[in-house]
Amino acid sequence: MTEWQGGQRAAGYRFAVVVSRFNAEITEGLLAGAREALAEAEVRAEDVTVVRVPGAFEIPMAAQRLAESGRFDAVVCLGCLIKGDTMHFEYIAEAATRGIAETGQSTGVPIAFGVLTTLTDEQAEARSRPGPDNKGREAALAAVEMVTLLRVIDGGPEA
Repeated sequence: MTEWQGGQRAAGYRFAVVVSRFNAEITEGLLAGAREALAEAEVRAEDVTVVRVPGAFEIPMAAQRLAESGRFDAVVCLGCLIKGDTMHFEYIAEAATRGIAETGQSTGVPIAFGVLTTLTDEQAEARSRPGPDNKGREAALAAVEMVTLLRVIDGGPEA
């Protein structure tokens, strides 16, 4: 039996990070976690491009363009939605989630999901603090693992 999995090192790979400006106090923490994780995976700072968009709704369009450009091996999507008193949260969360998933499927480029959908500010803050539970960090690590796994699947060197 053969088993394949992605690696934890991605030196030489190029990553785009799409980050929402809405709820910036949270998304900047997610971005810091993603940058830290990519650096630990031996990704050079010059191989990471940060693209800022207004909000979570705009993330899928930017991610798709970046993936289609051929300039990036993976795209990490970071945003934060906090439930309010109206249905707006549900509509935006569903649209962003669907759009991000469809982008990965349609382009074949790994697209990592790091968009928080929380019920409270406190939950968002807890998920964006420095440390191993930072969801931006988790999304970047997922992108590293997927980009190296796809290289193995496509016949490249094992991760």
